[in-house]
Amino acid sequence: MDKTKLSGIAQRACILEVCAPKPGNVNRNHDFPDSRFEDFLISALAIGPAFENAEQWRVGQIIWHATEETRRLVGSNTNLGIILLLAPLAKACAGAAGPGEIRERVNAVLGSLDVEDARLSYRAIRLARPGGLGRMAEADIADEPSITLLEAMRLAKERDSIAREYADGFRITFEIGLPALQEALSSGAGFQNAIVHSYLSLLSRVPDTLIARKRDIQTAERVSSLAAVVLNAGGIFTPQGRTALAELDCELRDPGHTLNPGTTADLTTAAIFLALTSSQFPVSSSQL
Repeated sequence: MDKTKLSGIAQRACILEVCAPKPGNVNRNHDFPDSRFEDFLISALAIGPAFENAEQWRVGQIIWHATEETRRLVGSNTNLGIILLLAPLAKACAGAAGPGEIRERVNAVLGSLDVEDARLSYRAIRLARPGGLGRMAEADIADEPSITLLEAMRLAKERDSIAREYADGFRITFEIGLPALQEALSSGAGFQNAIVHSYLSLLSRVPDTLIARKRDIQTAERVSSLAAVVLNAGGIFTPQGRTALAELDCELRDPGHTLNPGTTADLTTAAIFLALTSSQFPVSSSQL
């Protein structure tokens, strides 16, 4: 895939994700005290140069340079999880002959990760300063790594869904997020509604690990059950579902934003990115 096209797809995936009215997240109608809608748009633009080099650079290089440029332009962590997810996907897409080959190549990319990828990624994580990480007994982010990035992600997979994607070959994205997005689009939903459907599908089946770190796993599981209620009411496709969706949005907007399903939003962006690599789902500016 042409490097400029690949970079543009990464940027568009980020913009489409933040524009969609996903419950509990920053969007056109809702800001957080430390991150505004405009910050996410600027962050989407910021990652472009790094992703133009996806074919030549290692995954760690993409992660570091995209994070560094974002931090230069935006004062808070808006997209670290997205960068961590999109970097290996972009690397796989850069050399893929077609959409059907991408998943196979993702596993090859993950298998090629080394200690330098881990070092650059740890450096990016320290720069972004994501909340709620805590300390780990082994391969802690505060230390210089002595293992590969894939090995480090395997150690963190039980407490972080992004790490789990590395460890499991992006199973959540390929088997939940992307099919839900494709299902909604094939049913005639606009891209924005399809994104919300994908997000709800992910949230209902995968308890959000950002919520689990900020609160606890029981709270994350309760939020997942609330997302399932919205889907069972019809979600984006019925009036009852849309009412339940609005109620969920109110429920998740607690004053401290500890119920923000931020990891689910990152996983949704990965699904959008993969959908955009297929000419089957072109997106015009009128759908933003």
